[in-house]
Amino acid sequence: MQINQFRSLLFVPATSEHLWEKASQRGADAVVIDLEDAIPIHRKDEARAMAPQAIQLLKDKGVEVVLRVNSDPALWQNDLVGMPLFSLSAVMLPKVENKEQVEAFSKALAKLSGATPPPVAALLETPLGVLATAQIASHPSLCALGFGAEDYSGAIGVHPNALALTWPAQQVITGAHAYGLQCWGMTGSIAEVKDLEAFAKDVAYARGIGFTGSVCIHPNQVAIVNRGFSPSDQELEWARKVVEADQAAHAKGLGAVLLDGKMIDKPIVDRARRWLAA
Repeated sequence: MQINQFRSLLFVPATSEHLWEKASQRGADAVVIDLEDAIPIHRKDEARAMAPQAIQLLKDKGVEVVLRVNSDPALWQNDLVGMPLFSLSAVMLPKVENKEQVEAFSKALAKLSGATPPPVAALLETPLGVLATAQIASHPSLCALGFGAEDYSGAIGVHPNALALTWPAQQVITGAHAYGLQCWGMTGSIAEVKDLEAFAKDVAYARGIGFTGSVCIHPNQVAIVNRGFSPSDQELEWARKVVEADQAAHAKGLGAVLLDGKMIDKPIVDRARRWLAA
């Protein structure tokens, strides 16, 4: 299922009422109202009661809103009751390890929505989830896959780093692109909020291996993520030159053309057009 392209998704705990309006001013492509990790178990009911107000406030301000529910079916069934699902751009289902989890969740969403349910973003955060990427990604209710670097690193006993996480990240990236889904994630720590130069390098690496965006846990990360997952000025200049060269080649009846010492053909032109359309 298609949704608007999200480069940055800023997490806000459902219980943090003082952050709701501020979140709408941070420049994120979407705001995620969180019922999962940011909410201790004894405050889940409180968070569920507050979430609809947060969703509606953000929606009224023209913000794209995503809801992250809990992974346990016993919890997410309660998470969905009474939620203004029609106001959501998507719902995040964490710690997905098989297609059956997505199927059960999407059926519950459809039943409660009474109309077209919001699409699902499946978060793959464990070795089992990564190994099942292709099956999970094929579910028609999905709009995106997310790779959980922190949880995955914990599962294999390492600190988040590109050496350990590039292979599993690329499994998720490949599955997402194979089925036309957005793919959010990084191979570094999303918890880095002080060394923003290091964070920016992680974002650049993430885009370089095929991620299309990332979640943010702090407002200071948003601008870096938006910039990092957008074509640079140099890339846009190159893309314009490629499209112009392609048009000139077609006018001459040619399928490929030499530009700055490199052959330009359809795959390269397609990439250039995607960047110009971003």
